[in-house]
Amino acid sequence: MNKPSPCVYQHPIRVYWEDTDAGGIVFYANYLKFFERARTEWLRNLGFGQQVLRDQSGGMFVVSETAVKYHAPARLDDTLIVTAELQTGGKASLTIAQRAYLRTPDQNDRLLAEGTIRLGWVDSTNLKPGRIPAPVLEALK
Repeated sequence: MNKPSPCVYQHPIRVYWEDTDAGGIVFYANYLKFFERARTEWLRNLGFGQQVLRDQSGGMFVVSETAVKYHAPARLDDTLIVTAELQTGGKASLTIAQRAYLRTPDQNDRLLAEGTIRLGWVDSTNLKPGRIPAPVLEALK
């Protein structure tokens, strides 16, 4: 039995037709989209909408590295729980651990995919590396 930890941000996602391949299972690259949605909602939940953050600070997060391991497929109409948790954080980059679970009626959630996403902070006009704003780093602790 796998379950997301209660201290990790959790975001529900329903699998739609557009998420599946010709075999009726979630296309592997779509897990990266699901991970992105969960990270975006996690930041929003911490008080940092990404567009507002960009407008106010002049910077933004960009993905610099990903690694994903797939354990089992998800299918059309499945309900997933996608998690986001800070693994490591520095002044200019973060590594986020993420997992996608199949939500089951008996709450014995099944791990489908897990990975890490490394984010770097850049100036939004010239894309040069910069420092993550202090309020964001504080909220992530």
